[in-house]
Amino acid sequence: MNLRLIGIGAGVLIILSLPLAGAIAGPDFAGQGDGKGGGLLASLGLSPSSGAPDAVRPAGDPARPGPPEQPRTDARCGPELSAPQGLEAQTCVLVSEGRTWGRSYYRNTGGRPLDAVLTVMGPAGRTVQIHCAVAAGDEPGLCETPREESAGAPGAYSAVAEFAVPDDEGRLLLRSGSNSPAPSGG
Repeated sequence: MNLRLIGIGAGVLIILSLPLAGAIAGPDFAGQGDGKGGGLLASLGLSPSSGAPDAVRPAGDPARPGPPEQPRTDARCGPELSAPQGLEAQTCVLVSEGRTWGRSYYRNTGGRPLDAVLTVMGPAGRTVQIHCAVAAGDEPGLCETPREESAGAPGAYSAVAEFAVPDDEGRLLLRSGSNSPAPSGG
């Protein structure tokens, strides 16, 4: 009876290992050359043809599977600020691939919607401004200007976001800047 159980166990083991053997061998296993290459070794970045691992390729290399490498975005941000009315904000100037834009991150837990104006100021009097509706709630949001061609060094740009009550008074609750000094302790 033990020999019978061992035989059945060995048969099950062989049946279960066939898919793994096919994955390791790749699509050319058993003469099924579909031209795609691959298999388990290729998915691990190894080359089954030479027996040695391929050199590590940088991300974004067309010969390497996976998502392409994203372009670098540099950010110059002011400090995170908060207002007693339940508003938090941080404003940044961003630069990537020869384009510059402003972005303000915010969270409005004050219970009522607000208006925001984000302004990016650049060299030679260049200015871009956008108005954003700021919903009430605990979810973070952002306000962002369009991306414009850079016209100078990144340090020549600054951004300011102003958050106000959307009524006739337009009472300013918070002003957040990309180059604002950090709040002092006094």
